[in-house]
Amino acid sequence: MGVEGLTGQAEALAKGEAASVDLVQRSLDRIEAGKELGAFRVVRAEAALAEAREADRRLKDGERLPLLGVPVAIKDDTDLAGETTPFAVIGDHKPVSQDAELVRRLRAAGAVIVGKTTTCEIGLWPFSESPGFGRARNPWNPDYTPGGSSGGSAAAVAAGMVPAAVGSDGAGSIRIPAAWTGLVGIKPQRGRVSGFPHTDPFNGITVWGPLARSVEDAALLLDVLTGSHPEDVYQLDPPRAPFVESARKEPGRLRIAISFRTAFGVSGKLDPEIRLAVQRLARRLTDLGHKVFPADPDYGLVALGLVPRGTSGVADWLDSMPNPVPEPRTEVEAKLGRLVGKRLLPLAKRMDPYLHKKVGRIFQYADVVLTPTTAQLPLKVGAFDGAGYQRTQSGVAAACPYAWTWNVLGWPGVNVPAGLSSSGLPIGAQLLGHDSDEATLISLAAQLERAEGWTYRRPESVAGAPVSQ
Repeated sequence: MGVEGLTGQAEALAKGEAASVDLVQRSLDRIEAGKELGAFRVVRAEAALAEAREADRRLKDGERLPLLGVPVAIKDDTDLAGETTPFAVIGDHKPVSQDAELVRRLRAAGAVIVGKTTTCEIGLWPFSESPGFGRARNPWNPDYTPGGSSGGSAAAVAAGMVPAAVGSDGAGSIRIPAAWTGLVGIKPQRGRVSGFPHTDPFNGITVWGPLARSVEDAALLLDVLTGSHPEDVYQLDPPRAPFVESARKEPGRLRIAISFRTAFGVSGKLDPEIRLAVQRLARRLTDLGHKVFPADPDYGLVALGLVPRGTSGVADWLDSMPNPVPEPRTEVEAKLGRLVGKRLLPLAKRMDPYLHKKVGRIFQYADVVLTPTTAQLPLKVGAFDGAGYQRTQSGVAAACPYAWTWNVLGWPGVNVPAGLSSSGLPIGAQLLGHDSDEATLISLAAQLERAEGWTYRRPESVAGAPVSQ
């Protein structure tokens, strides 16, 4: 059975050409075959198959929902009734009684959640490893990380375990693993997807979004996830049209600024192979009729908008846990949040209008900004084992200096595959947009996909089993 992707599986189920039980069982078989990748923290085999049988019954009775019977995965920072949410921190965690709002929306769309994916402690790093919950590995080469902190979700999709998965992005945590595993990853506009029961996740920098092989699949999952909870701090009006429609439309001729500049205060050297890959993508965009030119956003003091939000967010999350036993570097981040972050948090939030005006000037003459997603190729698994806070922080800042600025701004960004390195590891590029303009990014990414054909570029095998869908 070779049913392709999220969209393909949803259509096959609706047409009676596939059964949910078969698709879910295939997903579970692939998770088992690729268990050395460590993509999942929890696999709901029995519950998922029961839900699949119920989905088949509903389909037979004529019910139709966007994802009825389709297997998906969620990140282990998301509440799923009956499961714990340790967020990779050892502690006395109890199963939660209620689904997170995004899980409620997945269930309302008929999706079957096969499990919760591996991450790092409180989403701090661009790798998905922790002392208590193992480490996720990259399907392209298991010696390397799939990235983080949504690395388990990325590994699961890249390895063909699920057609799509949900991740979260507080400083690049969807886009970075998408880049390092050859996927499409969408960081939506702040407030587009509810984080409830967290009403202001990491003080406005964290959002949840899709990881998938194709733009259309990612857009379909984003449509399902989209919507606010009444208690969310950030509320958005519904989009004028479904995002999946944007994936099926030509974007028109756009003005695209290509930039390799990082925000002030972030060091790091761009890998020459990544620079060449992004420049090649820029030429492809020119061939597609867009006006591509060099121009840099004026980031100003954007870092002052990140550090208080991030550190105090870590402190809040850790302090809400029962008897947590975090890594020392996680505790350092939380202490910084308690001592400094919370004091500076009001200032960080008051800076939003200034930063929006300053950085947003680039959109007076560009529709989209194109940058690398990361400065370095995927890190080795265990690269920061035993490292203290300072070495880890400086190391990951050098590897990933491009993504976090858009979290401070709250604006949307999409990682698109940009090819492979000479060593066979994926490279990603970012399409960055203005306030609430996911539609333009999705349309442009889909046009690129048609020209590049990246959905056919996949790891050869996982644990000896083919992963192509």
